[in-house]
Amino acid sequence: MKKLIIFALALAMVQAASAKKMYAFGLRGGANLTNMSFNTNPLTKENQTGFFVGPTFKLSVPIIGLAADISALYDQRGGKMAATEGDEIDITQKSLVIPLNLRYDFSLMSTLGVFLKAGPQIAFNVGDKDFKWNNGSSYEMSKSNFSINVGFGAMVLDHLEISANYNIACGNTGDGVWKNIQGAAENAFTHKNNSWQLGLAYYF
Repeated sequence: MKKLIIFALALAMVQAASAKKMYAFGLRGGANLTNMSFNTNPLTKENQTGFFVGPTFKLSVPIIGLAADISALYDQRGGKMAATEGDEIDITQKSLVIPLNLRYDFSLMSTLGVFLKAGPQIAFNVGDKDFKWNNGSSYEMSKSNFSINVGFGAMVLDHLEISANYNIACGNTGDGVWKNIQGAAENAFTHKNNSWQLGLAYYF
């Protein structure tokens, strides 16, 4: 009798797993809402929105609700920095970003589920590296950045995903030097880009 019960449970688990795709390819895109921060306060700032887009891959374990996704995204974010009044530059960070997230899915019904996700992200600078003000102040973007994603979302009909996450920079996005309008009072600073990210993904 025990063997029969074990066999029935195993068969049910296999059927449940086969009823839902364990892996899927898709396309991901969305908006960055950047929060620029500095270790000192010599600059004024104006945050700007950006975007990200690229392919994504998801691997799921349907029985226990665990999943992982990895993407290769073109990511753009930035803002304006001003070293002195009336003297500002646009700082645009253009990167190839590879996020890897572990997820836990909760099925609310057959057509709707929600999930929590977190994981590391590595970004490689593919845009401009050096930025300068007219009065001698300058800024240099890092070649690469490591960060952490924490977020949540919903999956509709096993194809459309809506998500929101906060991307936390673990190191400096870049560093620079500012001077006053006479070219004196040199001061070094470092800068980080943290971002709220609102995204959509479609899995085929």
